[in-house]
Amino acid sequence: MRVLVATAVPVERDAVARAFPGTAREVRLPGAVLHRVPGGPDLLAAGVGPALAAARTAAALTAAALEDAPYGLVVSAGIGGGFPPEAPLGSLVVADEITAADLGAETADGFLPVTELGFGTVTHRPPASLVRAAVSATGARPGTVLTVSTVTGTAARAAALRIRHPHALAEAMEGFGVAEAAAAHGVPVLELRAVSNPVGPRDRAAWRIGDALTALATGFGKLAPVLESWNPHDDR
Repeated sequence: MRVLVATAVPVERDAVARAFPGTAREVRLPGAVLHRVPGGPDLLAAGVGPALAAARTAAALTAAALEDAPYGLVVSAGIGGGFPPEAPLGSLVVADEITAADLGAETADGFLPVTELGFGTVTHRPPASLVRAAVSATGARPGTVLTVSTVTGTAARAAALRIRHPHALAEAMEGFGVAEAAAAHGVPVLELRAVSNPVGPRDRAAWRIGDALTALATGFGKLAPVLESWNPHDDR
């Protein structure tokens, strides 16, 4: 089964690449650039935010389908904010739900997700058997990973997100976009995040980006055998 791993930026892509032996080869596609790991997944730095992540992931998926070598799984991976105390700095989170937290409308009565306006979807659910296997292999915590277009920077917004999404453990900016592209191609999706900072007031001095990237590389090393052995038929 071919696996596509989509990160936001090259430093996250390179952290994932450290989990695999060999040197990645660059493959240029219309609208995307892959790093192909010998014996491993294809890696894509898809860009920051759900729109660009969706566009570049879709480009890679389309190119693979046209080559008659489609991907069997897409993984959104990277660092992100964690909701304390459940997701402390340096910990890993595996999404059992990938939810667009700010896709909708603000009203006098509060926020309405786009689904309550009669459109689209706001949540994608990774295969349950894959989530369980990933959690077991990596020691990650399972929970909702929120996708936001604006990173949370205040205690008030962090509290509001937790009220709307009580099972949320982390927030990032790409997972939902990657999941939308995968769903359009009928491909299952997984999201793995290493926590680099707490969700809430922005305090750059408290960020631990290097530690989170190390945790991401280590976690992906443990996840790799799961991706190789996972059978999508287990969830049917």
